[in-house]
Amino acid sequence: MKKTALIITDGAAGIQQTAESIAAALDGFEVTIVPAGAFVGTRLLPADIVFFGAETADPPGFAYLYMVLQHINLAGRPCGIFSGSVSALNYLRKMVHDSELTLCPDFFQGKGDVKAWTEKVSGGT
Repeated sequence: MKKTALIITDGAAGIQQTAESIAAALDGFEVTIVPAGAFVGTRLLPADIVFFGAETADPPGFAYLYMVLQHINLAGRPCGIFSGSVSALNYLRKMVHDSELTLCPDFFQGKGDVKAWTEKVSGGT
């Protein structure tokens, strides 16, 4: 069975570009990229791995996602967060905390290889 990956972004151009690079690096996964404003909670449950990307801290489209992650247990599933902003990365870390996702090292845009980072988050699968 093919694994599934869900990438949720704030829709900013740079974040979207990174999301597309992550999707391209996820060999063997069925990947869905969703803007946070179009997110529905049922998309999280079947995902084997999730990624969240935001340009700024507390982006408006993330309010519902933040609430859902406070009330769902996704323990053991890998999670990667990415941004070019330290405050956005801090926000995303706080957002996923209660869900018990296994938070992998952050990806700071422009500071590293997206493909190599994606492989680390996905376990090289």
